[in-house]
Amino acid sequence: MAITSANQLELLQTAEAVAREKMIEPELVIEAMEDSLARAAKSRYGAEMDIRVSIDRKTGNATFTRVRTVVDEEALENYQAEFTPEQAKLYFEKPANPANYWTREGEKLDDFTGGPQVGDVFSEQVPPVELGRIAAQSAKQVILQRVREAERDRQYEEFKDRAGTIINGVVKREEYGNIIVDVGRGEAILRRNEKIGRESYRPNDRIRAYVKDVRRETRGPQIFLSRTDTQFMAELFKMEVPEIYDGVIEIKAVARDPGSRAKIAVISYDNSIDPVGACVGMRGSRVQAVVGELQGEKIDIIPWSEDQATFLVNALQPAEVSKVVVDEDAPRIEVVVPEEQLSLAIGRRGQNVRLASQLTGLDIDIMTEEEESKRRQAEFNARTKLFMDNLDLDEFFAQLLVAEGFTNLEEVAYIEQEELLSIDGVDEGTAEELQARARDVIEAANRAALENARSLGADDTLVEFEGLTPQMVEALAKDGVKSLEDFATCADWELAGGWTTVDGQRHKDEGLLEPFGITLEAAQDMVMTARVMLGWVDPDELLGEAGDDDEAEADAAEAETAAATEEAGA
Repeated sequence: MAITSANQLELLQTAEAVAREKMIEPELVIEAMEDSLARAAKSRYGAEMDIRVSIDRKTGNATFTRVRTVVDEEALENYQAEFTPEQAKLYFEKPANPANYWTREGEKLDDFTGGPQVGDVFSEQVPPVELGRIAAQSAKQVILQRVREAERDRQYEEFKDRAGTIINGVVKREEYGNIIVDVGRGEAILRRNEKIGRESYRPNDRIRAYVKDVRRETRGPQIFLSRTDTQFMAELFKMEVPEIYDGVIEIKAVARDPGSRAKIAVISYDNSIDPVGACVGMRGSRVQAVVGELQGEKIDIIPWSEDQATFLVNALQPAEVSKVVVDEDAPRIEVVVPEEQLSLAIGRRGQNVRLASQLTGLDIDIMTEEEESKRRQAEFNARTKLFMDNLDLDEFFAQLLVAEGFTNLEEVAYIEQEELLSIDGVDEGTAEELQARARDVIEAANRAALENARSLGADDTLVEFEGLTPQMVEALAKDGVKSLEDFATCADWELAGGWTTVDGQRHKDEGLLEPFGITLEAAQDMVMTARVMLGWVDPDELLGEAGDDDEAEADAAEAETAAATEEAGA
């Protein structure tokens, strides 16, 4: 087929029709046509040539142009699309044919006195090509490919901003347990592990799901749906509860065992609105609408609190909690419940305590009042024995120290003497003797730990590092950390311990110095100090970062003070 006046307008009509059908811009279709015609022309004139095609957007007239660029003689590689300045002189003049022209830096040349320069471009019109059957088929494939790419881009742009929202669709088919969903202008996939366990779907069933992710891939945008994600429940409540949508009530945390049970923590920023009551609705209408969508999943709605202990008590509902023991240095939090409430607090297969742990972000130990009493008695006896064995005290005096809150030898050795004198029956001489004995025991233990650490290969750079006790150096040396260089390569969590989440389950990572009460922040500071001492890190950069943080905090404090002053003045 030839590009003649008889079919020039057909190009534009075809472009308009394809654009309407695929819901893309006609310009993209015309550009695809230009590209396909250029490829066909190259097959006619030669693949090495730089042939370009321009279609007039009003008349449909297709102009074929051969483009050649001026390059240095050393850079000349393709003589069909490039020529040297010497070769270009033969053409460097104002062409008689207005369809031919020279350009320099994107603008047409009118002055040809200076001679051609590297980078100048000569565009020369060539006759239109006759498209044979094979060339026409190839051109059609190019157009279809470009149209498909444009359609995929349109779909991605349309759906990328819908990630994190709920979408309605119609089930098309099932593939290996995965559900393919028609969502209007595209298809989405609901994988097996994202379905609520007992759900099953048939073609043409309507479905509502959460858009978990939208990815751009070569085969088109991939839209991944979920009905088990915690945010699916949060978005459902946002749809059912106007106060959440308006921001008066906020969902602070959600924990789910999909299809079985869930807990959701809410807070109200209006004292006149009960957040739990608003989410439940009149006669439970609002929460029942969410339960119905989630196949009967039972939902506990609890009030959120800034106080960690209060929030934990709420999270363990419907169980009643007797006491919450919060220890800032302990990695877990202890909850004491009456004997008859233990099974309710734990829940079937540990479900209640597991959801409460996910909701609060805390690791929870649940024990009965009897178990807690036994554990405290065991701790009391262990500390009593510690003081009896190491300080050569009788049982009564050792128990007296424990009852006063002393837990280890360091507290006895280095506490202010006035604290000891406040204990009944302890005079100045007794206090001095107690502290002297405690210091002797500690120093002996330090010497033994230091000797063992050196025998394991610990060198002076590690032993003399500020912040590490002999026992810490011994623990590090046992694990192969024997020098300051070894210590500087450690991660903070390797020293202080941490938690890793795998498949929704949290796993404890034991730290080398965790038994000595080293926090993550302290571990970070120690490792960074070691790196500065070794010259691995520039201390000025650290000071600069710290200065920026301090300045930001100062600005925030100043703004808060100004706001308070203005409010007081008002």
